[in-house]
Amino acid sequence: MTQKERDRLVTLKKAKQKKITHVEAAKELGRSPRQVARMLGALKQRGDKAVLHGLKGCRSNNRICETTKQRAVEILSRPVYEGFGPTLAMEYLRDKHGVEVSKETVRKWMKEAGLWRAKKKKEEKPHPRRERRSRFGELVQWDTSPHDWLEGRGEDLKLVAMIDDATSRLLARFVRHDSTEENMQLLWTYLEANGRPLAFYTDKASLFHTTDKRRRDEPGVDKDPVDMPPTQIGRALQELGIAWIAAHSAQAKGRVERNFETAQDRLVKGLRVAGAKTLEQANEYLDKEYLPWWQETLVVMPAREEDAHRELSSDTNLAGILSHVETRTVDSGYTIPVGGKRYQVSREQIRTGMRGAKVRVEWRLDGSLAVRFQERYLSVELCTEPTRPPRPDKPKPVQRKATRRSDWNKNFELKKSPPLWKAAQSSGYRRTTD
Repeated sequence: MTQKERDRLVTLKKAKQKKITHVEAAKELGRSPRQVARMLGALKQRGDKAVLHGLKGCRSNNRICETTKQRAVEILSRPVYEGFGPTLAMEYLRDKHGVEVSKETVRKWMKEAGLWRAKKKKEEKPHPRRERRSRFGELVQWDTSPHDWLEGRGEDLKLVAMIDDATSRLLARFVRHDSTEENMQLLWTYLEANGRPLAFYTDKASLFHTTDKRRRDEPGVDKDPVDMPPTQIGRALQELGIAWIAAHSAQAKGRVERNFETAQDRLVKGLRVAGAKTLEQANEYLDKEYLPWWQETLVVMPAREEDAHRELSSDTNLAGILSHVETRTVDSGYTIPVGGKRYQVSREQIRTGMRGAKVRVEWRLDGSLAVRFQERYLSVELCTEPTRPPRPDKPKPVQRKATRRSDWNKNFELKKSPPLWKAAQSSGYRRTTD
């Protein structure tokens, strides 16, 4: 019996003993006098149990049957669902197995079966919260997460993600290498889908930022900063008119970092259930399952409705901008050295001032090569190197046998030998004077 029920019983007994009137009892109980009269009649028939609810201790009509509970626990005990939390387990039971129960019910079943245990929250230092940008496309956070996404079932993959700061809209792709080409390919996909955002927010990785090289013993504060040339992605963003903002810490780009925390939990387990083992299968699950769930569940409305993205103009050449670009010099024969080879400019496209001029060489993402002089692309052909006859093999030099040295002066000692004049006298030599 609860304290509230005990208080109700005391009031009813006072009314029964005529210590208080029915009206006074009704005020204490918050009931009408007629209800107090009915409760007093029940007290006379049932005794103190009259203050208890009639269904107390009875089985609920909406109680889930034991068979459903046993089936759910058996499903969640499978190795493929190891490490699932109550929320994710509830979704998979509902969507994959047709068992529809609440999250708290699943939590209770998993705790009873020893399949889940609540983790103690770590005490974290408070970090000042930064307000979201007000418009979609005003700021896009861009980063890569190396993680064991396939849990050893296949090759090592990285997840490259772009998330809008105002709405949390997400674009992601699994790649084999965190390279310039792979990141440019995702950037191309984003630009075609949404247009040009105002700014990208990334870390200071070598893909986005060229670091000034310094000696280890050289102080960094006493040296003036040097303007370093941009990276290929930095150059592409400049040509597209998109600002680049560098984050000085991981906490600064917290939105994309929290996205990776969610992916390392839900996405890893989803790939496990789907049995993904290759890059293609991982990207297929990402596009068909995970990203639609993200867009439906976690995307929010921006503070302002207008879109900050800018449309791509008709003269924007994404194939040329999103490529590896270098500068080469046209030599006197109107050929261009590229990658250890030479390319000949076609005779019809030779113009005045081209000899000795600088041209822009673009290695495209599709593997092709393009050469641009001023605002015009040139038609070039690979120069065939003349075939030279193979050189004859040189005869090997004959090795001469080492001659044995004479040992006629083997025991000769210069210090013990007589002087030259004495040796001359002993030989009978006489000097004659003219």
